[in-house]
Amino acid sequence: MAPPPPLPLTPSTPLLHGEFGSYPARGPRFALTLTPQALHIQRLRPKPEARPRGGLVLLAEVSGCCTLRSRSPSDSAAYFCIYTYPRGRRGGRRRAARTFRADGAATYEENRAEAQRWATALTCLLRGLPLPGDGEITPDLLPRPPRLLLLVNPFGGRGLAWQWCKNHVLPMISEAGLSFNLIQTERHNHARELVQGLSLSEWDGIVTVSGDGLLYEVLNGLLERPDWEEAVKTPVGILPCGSGNALAGAVNQHGGFEPALGIDLLLNCSLLLCRGGSHPLDLLSVTLASGSRCFSFLSVAWGFVSDVDIQSERFRALGSARFTLGTVLGLATLHTYRGRLSYLPATVEPASPAPAHGLPRAKSELTLAPGPAPPVAHSPLHRSVSDLPLPLPQPALTSPGSPEPLPILSLNGGGPELAGDWGGAGDAPLSPDPLLPSPPGSPKAAQLSPITEGASEMPASSGLPPPTPDARVAISAGGPPDHLLPPLGAPLPPGWVTMEGDFVLILAISPSHLGADLVAAPHARFDDGLVHLCWVRGGISRAALLRLFLAMERGSHFSLGCPQLGYAAARAFRLEPLTPRGVLTVDGEQVEYGPLQAQVHPGLGTLLTGPSGCPGREP
Repeated sequence: MAPPPPLPLTPSTPLLHGEFGSYPARGPRFALTLTPQALHIQRLRPKPEARPRGGLVLLAEVSGCCTLRSRSPSDSAAYFCIYTYPRGRRGGRRRAARTFRADGAATYEENRAEAQRWATALTCLLRGLPLPGDGEITPDLLPRPPRLLLLVNPFGGRGLAWQWCKNHVLPMISEAGLSFNLIQTERHNHARELVQGLSLSEWDGIVTVSGDGLLYEVLNGLLERPDWEEAVKTPVGILPCGSGNALAGAVNQHGGFEPALGIDLLLNCSLLLCRGGSHPLDLLSVTLASGSRCFSFLSVAWGFVSDVDIQSERFRALGSARFTLGTVLGLATLHTYRGRLSYLPATVEPASPAPAHGLPRAKSELTLAPGPAPPVAHSPLHRSVSDLPLPLPQPALTSPGSPEPLPILSLNGGGPELAGDWGGAGDAPLSPDPLLPSPPGSPKAAQLSPITEGASEMPASSGLPPPTPDARVAISAGGPPDHLLPPLGAPLPPGWVTMEGDFVLILAISPSHLGADLVAAPHARFDDGLVHLCWVRGGISRAALLRLFLAMERGSHFSLGCPQLGYAAARAFRLEPLTPRGVLTVDGEQVEYGPLQAQVHPGLGTLLTGPSGCPGREP
């Protein structure tokens, strides 16, 4: 017999309604109503509230839930706890938990079934799973917990990535019931080497806890595998603990949250990760002058943007403020660069943020002979995924400013332990009552202690050549062919647009954000199949350039009418610097200076974004 069709849901459709007590038991009683967007809470006794405080819990602010039971044998009630991260009056998020007592039946088994019904329905809504049309909601609806590999760069941003991960990320994803394993990276390109030797079938996603640089390593590592066609389909995610956090800013916007920085941005992206959901991700294949190739998910930059990015490295301890200081210094020593930009226009131009300047059509006249590709080698791994269950010490998981002590967390998808956190005098503590046991073969607890050195996990017969030790970007041996691009030294085919002149900057960007607070291409999407070209010609004043970057914080720079600012949507481009010295970056990583060209590969990757939309109050 076929299962009943899912319920047709509107934002205000009541899914469940019931009366619950509170914990401790002598507290008030509540009427709960669950809709697809929120949990409505109304106090019934001792006195109904006309305007209940905290009476609306938006699901966009919920990380997860669990069922609990009392340790007192005489207590027949079951308990239902939800974990939330509401915004405070000053805008920042703070962790809170609400525990409700299911006590409408005479036996624990009946009360437990009711608590599990609510926990299951809420979990289904959080993860975008359909609810049955007949209203029979049981834990059997839930699949096994997603299994994530977390890669943490402890030196990310101001060196706070590991602390933020322990204090904020691990508690939240444990509350969400996600199964994960964690590895700290130790050096440049460590993540790149690691993902080349992983058994990817064991994981539902790879999540980097750092800035954009670590995700750059992961994606290029996946595309260097012999099985790159399957490997690159592995969903990847980012939890921002770096300086720029550009992709996280785009994910935050895609999820419908207000612009955020720092811990607020990290909590927003963590909430979206807990909700599940992915989106196709365009990748840009970049061929450098030497013939080497790398893949970009973010940007290729030349001129002012790349100068600021690289020169501000010395101010890394300042976090995101390094870019502000770097911008001030860059304006003081503003340079122009002679170059040639050619691009293949998009077949269908998107709604342009501003009318593009008329550009002449011409062929490139520069002839280059690409040099031989340098040999590459992979050094052994010094950390590997461990299946040993190593519990986290409780002090390491205490989140500063939490309303109550954080629970002792079960890292394998089990329910949190709340004993001692909630009870008053005479109240029996609660213990976890997980909806589903952890499936056999799932990854064990997070590996948080030092991992001993071991043999390389790379296949012995991978056939990948060894990298040059000092190379900033290694060759990508895999990946799809660039069918839109001729060899770098060859003339461009008909239909390309070419312009030559003096430029302050040239930027090719895929997503909307250049930084967490810089919206360079407001109309860009993760899978629009386009590379968005922005340039600023020479002759712009320092004041006008500063106004452009200040307006970029709101994505309104194209409305300023700046005559030096240009834009085009393209499927491929070629950049030929005609100035002998300069800085080129790909996703913030400095690459060899010289001509390069790139092509968009639509939807080549998969990005963990969480649900799209605009979280807000129900109508």
